[in-house]
Amino acid sequence: MPYLKPWISYADQVNLLIARGMKIEDSALALDYLERIGYYRLSGYWYAFRQRSGPPIRLDEYGRKPKGLKAGTTLSETFRPGASFQNAVDLYVFDKKLRLLVMDALERVEIALRVDISHTLGKLDPFAYLNPALFHVDFASKLDRNSGLSRHHAWLGKHAQLIGRSKDEFVKHNKGKYGLPLAIWVACEVWDFGTMSMLFGGMRETEQDAIASLYGVSNGRVFATWLRSLNYLRNVCAHHGRLWNRNIVEQPRLPPAAEISWVAPFAANDHARARCFLLLRMSCHLLRIINPNSTWPERMKALLSDFPDLEHIGLSLSGIGALPNWRADW
Repeated sequence: MPYLKPWISYADQVNLLIARGMKIEDSALALDYLERIGYYRLSGYWYAFRQRSGPPIRLDEYGRKPKGLKAGTTLSETFRPGASFQNAVDLYVFDKKLRLLVMDALERVEIALRVDISHTLGKLDPFAYLNPALFHVDFASKLDRNSGLSRHHAWLGKHAQLIGRSKDEFVKHNKGKYGLPLAIWVACEVWDFGTMSMLFGGMRETEQDAIASLYGVSNGRVFATWLRSLNYLRNVCAHHGRLWNRNIVEQPRLPPAAEISWVAPFAANDHARARCFLLLRMSCHLLRIINPNSTWPERMKALLSDFPDLEHIGLSLSGIGALPNWRADW
């Protein structure tokens, strides 16, 4: 359909929000936020403030409402009574702090798993990543019907790009002294989270299980879904996307509760499995193994406990997927 929404000035944006029922006590301050952050980005946070009939509507991973709404459900342009511009800003700031803290955890998870993968495969062959015989047959041999390449070939192409554009001194040194290819314990240092998780997903079950068991998960295929989910989480945070109530597209599989007890409440809770709190709990689990002395679990718990007071418009930490007794199980 043709796009008919007109350009409007920042001042008119403030007036439009007021006309739709948003409480704005300081118009100059609201104008400043709109100029620095933008109407469209902030609208992802005040979307949940809008009045509707029927049950709340879940946004897709891009923050859009679904194409089909349930019968009797309508979404209004007006805001719920009491919704304020400051509420949206508070939610935006909370979300920003959440993303930064998540990135702090995922950096440490990524580095630890690079070591695990390179050490495990390097024991088989210093250049194991080049050898298809050391990977699962589906990863090494099954061809994509569109590209005609195996996932291993596709991974090698991505890996070659990362090596080729790296400006790191250790890459230059190893190229100059030993040439290519680089040993896996050197090459792994250029991998991003996606490259690392894709390679783990292609490993043989024996090696997958050995690494997953380090983190209390016996099934390496389950652990592979954890890494894919955490890579999705990382991408959202790295691109400054709205996180707090985002539906998680790459949902992880859960190990048996007998293996990791804290997963039990998530098993029968579709909403909790579709929101980021589960991934935060996974990150907490991994960090307590990687660095038992890390203060990250306590810092994340403190941030979640400081979720903005939005009860007056029907919003709470449950929107992030937190369970009622989450503090006790954290």
